[in-house]
Order: sequence, then structure tokens, then C-alpha cells
Amino acid sequence: MDIHTPEQRRRNMQAIRSTDTKAEIKLRKNLWSLGYRYRKNDKRIFGKPDLSFSNYKIAVFVDSEFFHGRNWDTAKYKIKTNSEFWHNKIDRNINRDIQVNKILEEQGWYVLRFWDTEVSKNLQYCIVTTERLINERKKSNKI
Repeated sequence: MDIHTPEQRRRNMQAIRSTDTKAEIKLRKNLWSLGYRYRKNDKRIFGKPDLSFSNYKIAVFVDSEFFHGRNWDTAKYKIKTNSEFWHNKIDRNINRDIQVNKILEEQGWYVLRFWDTEVSKNLQYCIVTTERLINERKKSNKI
């Protein structure tokens, strides 16, 4: 049984963003201020990464913990409402993420995935990780 009315649930679900989440914007603004240039949600790249550095073949995804199944083996048991729907949906998302990583890596891309709370709570780690990879790829002749 849902604790919200259908109208409340509809408004909650409409408020969920697929692009330009707070964590994405936070990461983007900080990288941009450091002089890194990227494309956001580039449809030409498989999986449409949140940030892409085409010159260095780096794709960055900022994943929601709920929708992308962080600690899914234990978290799935916390879902009490409409659990069959959510289990199927999140399992598909996890499998799609694995497939996207595989295809991009086969195409020579390096994939970085950060959890949204990781960006919010430890932004410096995400920036340093991205910077380190960009610098490695700059030096590499494999691009």
C-alpha cells in the first residue's frame, strides 16, 4: 500500500530528473572552473554519458543510488511498495550499465562512474579521479 495519494505520487515521480541532477551540475561546474571542457549528454556516444571528454575518450556517469542499484543485494529488500516493478526496473538498469561500460570500453573509451552521494559528499575525490585520468590520457598516445 502506497503512503501517498496517486496525485502526490505522480508529482514525486515527475520531479525525478534524468539529466542535470544536482550532483551532475556540481561536478560539471567544478570541472569547468578548472578549465576542463566536455560535452554533456552527447547522443553520439553510446549510453549518452553525463559528461564526455571526446579528445581523451573519457565518459563520466553520475548514477543515482536508487535507480542504478547501489548495494543492490541488500537494498532491494528495503523496497516495500510495488517491489516487483522496482526490482525488475533496477535489475534492467544495472544490466544496461554493465552493457554500456562493456561497449564503450570495446570502442576504446574509459568509463568513470560516480554515485550521486559520492559527488555530493566527496566532490574532491571525483574531481581528482577525473583529472588524473585526463592527464594520463593526454600523455598516452593511444587516443
